[in-house]
Amino acid sequence: MKILIVAATRAELSGLCNHFELPERDFTETPGFDLLITGVGMTATAFALGKHLSAAYSLVVNLGIAGCYEWKYPLGSLLNITQDTFSELGAEDKDEFLTIDTLGFGKSSYTAQNTVATTLFTALPKVHGITVNKVHGNKLSIKATEKRMHPVTESMEGAAVFYSCEQAGIPCIQVRSISNYVEERNRESWKIGLAVKNLNDWAIEFLTNS
Repeated sequence: MKILIVAATRAELSGLCNHFELPERDFTETPGFDLLITGVGMTATAFALGKHLSAAYSLVVNLGIAGCYEWKYPLGSLLNITQDTFSELGAEDKDEFLTIDTLGFGKSSYTAQNTVATTLFTALPKVHGITVNKVHGNKLSIKATEKRMHPVTESMEGAAVFYSCEQAGIPCIQVRSISNYVEERNRESWKIGLAVKNLNDWAIEFLTNS
């Protein structure tokens, strides 16, 4: 039984790929783990996992950078996303948002199910995130999202990984490195390089010592 590492882009795991000398492919198998690069967004992620997820894996590890709503976490911080929600899955009713749960067509929130006990993982702050099609960059929509959902992070893939793993009955974790705060779009304030470095350092140690 192996670990499946899942990321949206190879750039987010550049250090890991260089460290383990992985070829530039979307799906790579190694003796200790496999790597799946899905592409950006929940649709691409679900499709890629539909092709490659199987009972051969004992754990799925979703890695990537993310935006953060809480400024108490410094840029570059690593967070354990224990719950993730499809924030836009539902319907508008005038000024009110109706979740798919309320509509009776399914559920929007998914929880990471796993028994990973290594200190490297359990020491990470546990937070909940949202998965979006449109990254927030407008004050009004940010405030509305905070009021309705109280998220800590947002990504474009996390909930899709949790959904796929729940459907397949495979344990999973999601670790995100904070590259920016969720605010009006300001690329000059982002710390993508730092976030990627910290994420890759963590991932290499996790794969080497777990």
